[in-house]
Amino acid sequence: MRSGAKVAIVGSVFAVVAGGVGYGGYNLWNGVTGGNKTVETRSQEDAPKRTGPVTPDEVTTTARDFLAAWAAGEPEKAGQLTNDPVTAGPAVAAYRGSGSVTEATITPGAPVGAKVPFTVKATITYEGVSKPWSYASELTVVRGQSTGRPLVKWQPTVLHPKLTAAGTLRTGMAKAPSVMAVDKNGDELSVEKYPSLAPIIANLRTRYASKAGGTIGVETWIESGSEAVPDTTVLVLRQGKPGTLKTTIDPDVQAAAEKAVKAYGQAAVAAIEPSTGAIRAVANSPAGGFNTAFLGKQAPGSTMKIVTATMMMQQGLATPGGRVECPAEVFWKGVPFHNLKNFKIDGGTFTESFQQSCNTAFIKSLGPLSEKDIEDTVLGETARDSFGIGLPWKVGVQTEDGEVPESSGGETAASYIGQGRITMSALNVASLSATAQNGGFLQPYLVAKSLDDREFARADPLSPEVAKGLRLMMKAAATNGTAAKAMAGVPSPKGAKTGSAEVDGQVSNSWFTGYSGDLAAAAVVEAGGHGGDAAGPVVATVLKAG
Repeated sequence: MRSGAKVAIVGSVFAVVAGGVGYGGYNLWNGVTGGNKTVETRSQEDAPKRTGPVTPDEVTTTARDFLAAWAAGEPEKAGQLTNDPVTAGPAVAAYRGSGSVTEATITPGAPVGAKVPFTVKATITYEGVSKPWSYASELTVVRGQSTGRPLVKWQPTVLHPKLTAAGTLRTGMAKAPSVMAVDKNGDELSVEKYPSLAPIIANLRTRYASKAGGTIGVETWIESGSEAVPDTTVLVLRQGKPGTLKTTIDPDVQAAAEKAVKAYGQAAVAAIEPSTGAIRAVANSPAGGFNTAFLGKQAPGSTMKIVTATMMMQQGLATPGGRVECPAEVFWKGVPFHNLKNFKIDGGTFTESFQQSCNTAFIKSLGPLSEKDIEDTVLGETARDSFGIGLPWKVGVQTEDGEVPESSGGETAASYIGQGRITMSALNVASLSATAQNGGFLQPYLVAKSLDDREFARADPLSPEVAKGLRLMMKAAATNGTAAKAMAGVPSPKGAKTGSAEVDGQVSNSWFTGYSGDLAAAAVVEAGGHGGDAAGPVVATVLKAG
C-alpha cells in the first residue's frame, strides 16, 4: 500500500532564483537570504486601504514574498500572503511533508498582468531513492476584499497544475502495481497516444492490478480525495513490474474517437459492439481528466425518444406506419410544449414524427391527452426492463448507470422527450442504439467478467415487432430525417437519433446516437446546439472507423 507517511528532511534546500520579476538569490531552507535572516511579510496595518486593480509593483512584490515563504518551508507565512490562509498554509506544508520534496529551485518568469508564471525543479527522496521532478505553474495576484492588500489568489494549482482542493501530494510505495492495458488485439494502449484513457487505465489499475500480476514500485502521486477521480501519478522513483490487462478497446475506433472530440471544448463519446456489449471506444475533451463519457449525468434530450417510442409500441399506442398527431404546440396539465420553430406535421405517421423529432407527437399520444392514460412510472419501467437503464452496470470501471425517475405533472411530459430529471451518460445513450440494433440489451463491458466473476445487468429482449419498428424509424431518421446530414457517409445498415437538451437557459447540449453494422455510438457536446450539428459528426466519424 502507498504509505503517504511523512519522512524526515535533512539538509533540505529550496531556492528562489533570479527571474523575470527581479528576484534576488535565495537558499532559504538553510536560512540564507542574501544577507537578511528573515523573509518579511509587509505589514500594512497603518497604511490606507488601497482599491482598484493591483499594480505591477504589487504583483512583483507579492509573488516574490509568497514564493520565498514557500521555498523557506514557512507554510503559515506563505498562507498569510494569500486570500485564503486557512487552506493555503496546510497545503504548502503538505507539499514538503507528505510529498517528500527535499530540494527545489523556483524560477519565476515575467509577469503577464496579474499573473506570474514560474517553474519548479525539485528533488523527491524516499527511503534512499531520489529523483528529479520538474513542472511549470503560475500564480495570480489579487487585491484583498477586506484589507485592500495585494495577495496571491489561492488555488491548489499554484503548487501543482494537477492538484485539486481535495487532493494531496504524496510519495511512497504505490497502492498497486502498475498495469499495461492492451486493446482487443493485445497491443498496448498508451495514454500518450490515447489521452482519454488515462483516468480509465488508472481506475483499472486500482481494481485489477492484483489480478494482472506485476510488482509494486515507489511513486509520487496526487491523491484525488474522490472515488470518482483516480489518483494521478506524477513521478515514478522506482519502477515496479507492470501487469498486463486486456480490454475490449478497438484501436482504430479509439483513435477516431479521440480525434473527433478534440474539435470541441467539452465533449464525450462512447462506442459499443451491439452483438456483444463490448466497449470499443471512449473519449473525452478535455482528455485525461473527468471521464464524462462514463460518469456524466446529463439530460439526454430527444435521444430518449428511442425509449419513449418503445414504450408507446409496447403499450399499443403507436406503430411505425400508424397515424399520430404532430401539432405545433400542446399543453400538458397547463404546461406548454412545442416543436423546434413550431413546425407541425399534418396527417403524418409515427415514423415521420420520429425522424423529424416531433416533440408534440410523443406528448399528445400519452397521458391525459390520449385515449390511454400512461402512469408516471411506465417510462422508467421501460427504460429498466428493455434497456437496462437504472440497473447497476458492472463495466469494469466506475460508471453512472442512468436514471429515469418517477415523475408527475409537466415533468412527466418533459421526460418523454428526454428532459426533466432524466440523466444519462454517453455510454448509456450508446447502449440505447446498441439495444435497438441487437434487438435486446447486452450490458456494456470494458474487461471480461471472468476477471472478477461480476454479474452483468440483464433486461428483457425486445419483441421482434418492436425491434423491427425501432430500426425502421432510426433508419428513417438517418437517411431522411434530422440525422441524415451527419450520417450521409456512414455505411448501411444504419440508424440514428438526434437530440438537444436545454440546461438552465444556456445553449442546448448537442446529443446524437446511432449505429452502423455492428457498432453503435453516442456523443454529447456541451452547448453544441442541435444534435446533428456538433454531436452528429463525432458519432459519424467513430462509426466510419468501425
